[in-house]
Amino acid sequence: MTTIVKNGGWVNPISISVLLIPAAILIVLFYFELITLSVLLGGLLLFIILSASIRVADQWERAVVLRMGKYKGLKGPGPFLIVPIIDHVSTYIDQRVRVSAFKAEQTLTKDTVPVNVDAVVYWTVWDVEKAALEVQEYQAAIEHIAQTGLRDTIGKHELATLLQERDKIADDLQQVLDHNTSPWGITCQTVGIKDIAIPPALAEAMSKEAQAERERRARVILGTAETEIAEKFAQASKEYTDNPVALHLRGMNMLFEGLKEKGSMVIVPSSALDTMNLGAMGGLVSLAKNNETSTNNSTNTAS
Repeated sequence: MTTIVKNGGWVNPISISVLLIPAAILIVLFYFELITLSVLLGGLLLFIILSASIRVADQWERAVVLRMGKYKGLKGPGPFLIVPIIDHVSTYIDQRVRVSAFKAEQTLTKDTVPVNVDAVVYWTVWDVEKAALEVQEYQAAIEHIAQTGLRDTIGKHELATLLQERDKIADDLQQVLDHNTSPWGITCQTVGIKDIAIPPALAEAMSKEAQAERERRARVILGTAETEIAEKFAQASKEYTDNPVALHLRGMNMLFEGLKEKGSMVIVPSSALDTMNLGAMGGLVSLAKNNETSTNNSTNTAS
């Protein structure tokens, strides 16, 4: 588990400097017999006490100071002084936004599907006094509450909801965590669902189901298109029944479209030829094509 507090000892660059530099000066002075041994020992004791009273907290930290075991207050950031022996720095609490990863393995959803869910929670300490006095190891407590809350949330939703509404699941879990950690002076800002893993057999079955659903939709769309086409043909047949001239012109247009492409062949039912009098039209077109071919042959021969 990641440590979120540092040792409350007195070792820091300022305290070491305050101790070593004066001690070296006193020793040099004693060496040249400029001070007595009692002055040397008294000076060393004084600077040891002064050095032990200096503490330093980083910009993002707050130091929890206890006096004779009772809460005295918060110090920092920067250097500060305490009373040696009487005062004690319990912890340095980090107030930056931190992230904790947690997971729920083989947790059953509402429709009894086992899933593995990986998630992260972003949280920060907004009240250092509560975090220091109300809970012993708040990071471990947050991770356990997050894991328990994730399992409860999974059990209340079906698999489809978990897969389709990750944001909603994360928001619900964030509210649960924030409700439990607020009395500790901690707020859970965001919860993110990183991954939802389902059994391979179930994933394959879901893939087949999705493919079958896509095929069904494709067939429905094709059937709908055929129905619309049939309706349009029925409407057109009514128009052609009452207007034979329009039917005749439509037949001529169809034949022209089929014959205007080089090397094309059009098969027209005999009933259509008799009905729309297209036989003569087809013969005229064929005669025209034959005359055009003969003319081209004659020209080539003359050349």
